[in-house]
Amino acid sequence: MKIATFNINGIKARIEALSDWLAAFQPDVALLQEIKSVDEGFPREHFEDMGYRVETHGQKGFNGVAILSKLPLEDVSRGLPGDAEDEQARWIEASVIGDTHAVRVCGLYLPNGNPAPGPKYDYKLAWMARMEAHAKSLLAQEMPLVLAGDYNVIPQDEDAAKPEAWRADALALPQSRAAFRRIVNLGFTEAIRARTQAPGLYSFWDYQAGAWERNNGIRIDHLLLSPQAADLMRDAGIEKDVRGREKPSDHVPVWIDLAA
Repeated sequence: MKIATFNINGIKARIEALSDWLAAFQPDVALLQEIKSVDEGFPREHFEDMGYRVETHGQKGFNGVAILSKLPLEDVSRGLPGDAEDEQARWIEASVIGDTHAVRVCGLYLPNGNPAPGPKYDYKLAWMARMEAHAKSLLAQEMPLVLAGDYNVIPQDEDAAKPEAWRADALALPQSRAAFRRIVNLGFTEAIRARTQAPGLYSFWDYQAGAWERNNGIRIDHLLLSPQAADLMRDAGIEKDVRGREKPSDHVPVWIDLAA
């Protein structure tokens, strides 16, 4: 079961780039962020024609998450529990029915948090605390579980080409990194770092200042695996070349392959 996360930065602007990647890479499940579309505006039929079931949690103009799956989906849920007044579309989850295992997948678009300090950063930290609480409850179910998406967190200095440039940014502040570690330390395996500790692995390059050409990237798209999912992991990787294609997102897909 190939599961990928991909912040596409607008479904309307990126439909061709996304479709080309899906056709070439053939993920069983694609968790999308920043679809920037209401549910009824999402080009559902296009992706259904490509063989995918489509579930969305959209929002006009920004945010928005989706699941594309070639495999059956059950128990789809939208929105991160813990704040009934939170209207931002940043969380979707479902059970993917594989050949040998059902896998609970959660697609997330964690708040950016800038400028920090300030209300946006307070929202980010509160959102991460809610995510920690929900992740704990999901772990208690003891099924294969994958939390995948754009975390807007640079976990450590090795995950940035120029770590000094991010010292005061909400993505790398000590509180952000500590909140991320608290989630991981519940018992999750961070897929890419389980494969390699090498520096220079990035999933995002800004459109500005020649960041892609200079390889001035950061790694902020992550897949966290419960112990049951980690036991099934066969491989993981980052599709860096996607960033160099026509009309790309500023993010690239990150993926895992599970024996499920």
